[in-house]
Amino acid sequence: MKNLKEKMERSRTIGHSSRGKEEDMELPMFDLSTISRATNDFSLNNKLGEGGFGPVYKGVIDGQEIAVKRLSRSSGQGLNEFKNEVILIAKLQHRNLVKLLGCCIEGEEKMLVYEYMPNKSLDFFIFDETKGKAVDWSKRFQIICGIARGLLYLHQDSRLRIVHRDLKASNILLDSEMNPKISDFGMARIFGGDQTEGNTKRVVGTYGYMAPEYAFDGLYSTKSDVFSFGILLMEIVSGKKSRGLYYQDQKGNLIGHAWRLWKEGRPLELMDACLTDSSNLSEVLRCIHVSLLCVQQRADDRPSLSTVLLMLGSESVLPQPKEPGFFIDKEPHDANSSSSKNESSSTNEITITLLSPR
Repeated sequence: MKNLKEKMERSRTIGHSSRGKEEDMELPMFDLSTISRATNDFSLNNKLGEGGFGPVYKGVIDGQEIAVKRLSRSSGQGLNEFKNEVILIAKLQHRNLVKLLGCCIEGEEKMLVYEYMPNKSLDFFIFDETKGKAVDWSKRFQIICGIARGLLYLHQDSRLRIVHRDLKASNILLDSEMNPKISDFGMARIFGGDQTEGNTKRVVGTYGYMAPEYAFDGLYSTKSDVFSFGILLMEIVSGKKSRGLYYQDQKGNLIGHAWRLWKEGRPLELMDACLTDSSNLSEVLRCIHVSLLCVQQRADDRPSLSTVLLMLGSESVLPQPKEPGFFIDKEPHDANSSSSKNESSSTNEITITLLSPR
């Protein structure tokens, strides 16, 4: 039997239509029979989880562990999103992006084959009171910086300029050493030339992570990814989900809670209680400060990812954050997203407001 490297060297051509133009890409292709054997015929024992796109299975090919993302026929993510993800990831190489090993398109089946991440995803740890204790502050800070480096590569350092559009805790995978890798590029968009902003009538992403201008007007840019990063940063520091209710009157969310604590001079109260013994308080405070700069209402006020990394790695004085944009919790009527079942996605059914301090 040929080894995995030899299998990956066998390629076919897949076409991808973008704005009426056909782009061909040489991609490693796996046979359905090979994937089926690797996952023990997609057995429940091999199932790692499930998102809006469909289930993910663990498998083994020639001794190498793999993760197989199997597109569900009922998924809102269709062939275009599938090809989009394949072509994007095939062109990207960075230690903080998940590595695509190949894909399978056979009959009605469409699958992506990734490197296997033994520590699952970030949400598995930070939102669990017990498992969260296994990720101390130094490890969380390492994860934060790794995500920022991966996002900077997408925005600026790769040969493409890419807006992810669905950055969230469940899309941050963790390897054996807990290094973060950004995954799920089905909703990502490429910017060409000097383009800095795009517009869409079909808002896709995960409710609670979307920037106001994107959720409300369909405008997306690298700054809308910065907003999502700010939310993610708050979640990593606090161990709380963005859509939870944290005000005493139970009408707030994580942005509102963080902003209130900041205005009252009590920002460190946002910190996850399990981090008390392991944290560097000045570092935690700086992360909270940076997160609030990232979620400011106006996109122009938010820092770029290159600036974010400089802020995280220095002790320089940071600008004061302006009021954030945040969502009034309201269930959307529809869902067009790669979100997992316990996360709600949105299609413009969101109310945006500003939070003013009392």
